Amino acid sequence: MNQAQNTYFNTQITTANPGELTLMLYSGCVKFLKLALKSMEAGDFEQKNTYLIKAINIVDELLITLDMKYEISQSLSSLYIYIKELIIKANIKTQQEPLFESIQLVTELRDTWSEALKLVKS
Repeated sequence: MNQAQNTYFNTQITTANPGELTLMLYSGCVKFLKLALKSMEAGDFEQKNTYLIKAINIVDELLITLDMKYEISQSLSSLYIYIKELIIKANIKTQQEPLFESIQLVTELRDTWSEALKLVKS
């Protein structure tokens, strides 16, 4: 079952266009941030750290794939850096508030990106 699921996810990633890949990154980041929050609430700090590192890796990927020739990329870069700082703060200080804020910001980015993809398709 696990191998079939991995094959499915790999196929999804290799056949997705750049817009869909960005949406997947946003969705994965939200997922890991929420899992980190649950782990924090459960007192499982090792698992919290693991999930937050995964979220940071996704934010780093979003940062390095920005095409800086577009004006919006400057704003997104600043926002991604801020989100990364929130995640690091939540991890180091084991605080939920920066985690709540980062979840809200990435969720808004994901939802906006999803709407933009729908508009492009129609």
